[in-house]
Amino acid sequence: MKIGFIGAGRVGFTLGKYFCEHGVEVAGYYSRNIQSAQEAAEFTNSRVYDVPAKLLEACDILFLTVPDGIIPQIYRELCQESIRGKILCHASGAAAAGETFPDIEARGACGYSVHPLFAVSDKYHSYRELTDVFFALEGTASRLDDMLKWLRSTGLKVQVIDSKCKPKYHAAASIVSNQVVALFAEAQAMLMECGFQPETAMDALKKIFLGNAKHVAQVGPVKALTGPVQRGDVSTVAKHLSVLEKPKDRLLYLLLSERLMEVAKKGKADYQEKAMRDLLDNSYSQLLAEEYSRLKGYRN
Repeated sequence: MKIGFIGAGRVGFTLGKYFCEHGVEVAGYYSRNIQSAQEAAEFTNSRVYDVPAKLLEACDILFLTVPDGIIPQIYRELCQESIRGKILCHASGAAAAGETFPDIEARGACGYSVHPLFAVSDKYHSYRELTDVFFALEGTASRLDDMLKWLRSTGLKVQVIDSKCKPKYHAAASIVSNQVVALFAEAQAMLMECGFQPETAMDALKKIFLGNAKHVAQVGPVKALTGPVQRGDVSTVAKHLSVLEKPKDRLLYLLLSERLMEVAKKGKADYQEKAMRDLLDNSYSQLLAEEYSRLKGYRN
């Protein structure tokens, strides 16, 4: 299989170099930024193409490693040429192949989403980490097995998912990646309310944050869970709720505690949930009553 890339950003650099290092022939790159294409081509010992049509003709598999919003536009431009027999791929986590490559089978081609569960941060070095990264694959059924075998033959870990699951898959990735940042920011803000400077709060939280992430990654959430919800320490959870003055902060704590209780039950067969369940339910009720009063006062 000879592959090419439209788009020479971090993902294009990283995938191109990885495939090049694992025995796949990289035809080259096209980018509207000619300098980026030249850098990527030099990095992968491949060519620069001045128009997408020539790159399309030169390769079997064409990756569209461009921002999500541009993928449909690039696809429409490619469809002005014959794409029969070609395989088009993108690396979007949010968009399914069917959304971005409509009617591709009618054109005699196949389309796939090949998404790494990984934040590509460095275009020159991230390729070294891809053997430990899971890729989600979905798209045209007729050659799905072929794509799976080919990707795995390069040493990648690949999981096939149903196209209908793409939004849920991407939500899971966002929770463990982006939304964890929100939790860290929330904890930092709370320490600042206790007198910490922003930098000191970050330094104080860093070790427990990284240590816990490492522990979860090593043994899983059930075995890694500690803290008052896991212990069934109702009084401590109640104290936490009492100092969270903003309704949104309390709601966040309640929702997370609800999920933690489910995790705790998996780890302890004798987990006593009634007292904790009652506390959470009563707190939800109080929160709803406060919100109702606020809205009623606003209307009046």
